[in-house]
Amino acid sequence: MDGPSGSGKSSASRGVARALGLRYLDTGATYRALTWWLLSRGVDTADAAAVAGHAGEPRIEVSTDPENPRTRVDGRDVTAQIRSREVSTAVSAVAAVPEVRARLVALQRGVIAGTGSGIVAEGRDIGTVVAPDACLKVYLTAAGLARAARHAGDQGTSVAETEADQARRDGLDAAQSAKAADAVEIDSTDLGLDEVVGLIARLARERSGLSCVPETTR
Repeated sequence: MDGPSGSGKSSASRGVARALGLRYLDTGATYRALTWWLLSRGVDTADAAAVAGHAGEPRIEVSTDPENPRTRVDGRDVTAQIRSREVSTAVSAVAAVPEVRARLVALQRGVIAGTGSGIVAEGRDIGTVVAPDACLKVYLTAAGLARAARHAGDQGTSVAETEADQARRDGLDAAQSAKAADAVEIDSTDLGLDEVVGLIARLARERSGLSCVPETTR
């Protein structure tokens, strides 16, 4: 599942994973984890060469439990820390560094390949780069104001501030935000979470003949 920040990807992906008995992967957490590690060591995240030089150092682990998605860096649980505003501000620059993308895309593909029961992966460029052979690709979007309203409470900022920051991040992330040609686009502006989850789960079941959904959940 791809789509811009605030479109509801994380909540929808976890909901679909629970509904279908699948695993869940938040690929954005891997970029946030590396960004947190770089910031904690005083690395200038705006210096692409410095970021590239350190990109392979930390050990990053992400759980695939939709009920309890956790992120660890060098054995330390940083699930809460990677959601800080400082990390949110810096992560787009880090994610744009080719060495970072090469390392973390390989990590994400390894997690997906190692999950035999099926997985719902979300983030950016999932359908185009990370898992181009996925049997169901969804591009979840929403109007800018609706996206900002969803994130403002979580970030402790006003809707206007969140919308401005969101526009900045959209610009920085544009290169990694293309919609796959065969993705199903869903606009969640006027939909509730249960409606989005139900729609995507139904699409997955319709494609169960392509092994989207394991036998036990059909």
